[in-house]
Amino acid sequence: MKKNKTTRIGVVQKVIKPADHSEPEKAQIAVEGADHLYREIRIENVVTGPDGQKAKLKTGAEVEVTVEADPTATQ
Repeated sequence: MKKNKTTRIGVVQKVIKPADHSEPEKAQIAVEGADHLYREIRIENVVTGPDGQKAKLKTGAEVEVTVEADPTATQ
């Protein structure tokens, strides 16, 4: 089933090292076009390359942020 989606450009503002080594490193991303107070999101800093290898985002990297939803969840 095709999903409804939107994609925005974002920039990795910083990489956050965990205080506790059992927790994952985070990437803070500023999403262009989002409301000022809701612009930053934080995700685990793990991405998968086209060959399946794991990689990490760097500060300053431009990324695409995509939100997808089933058609039944949208108007």
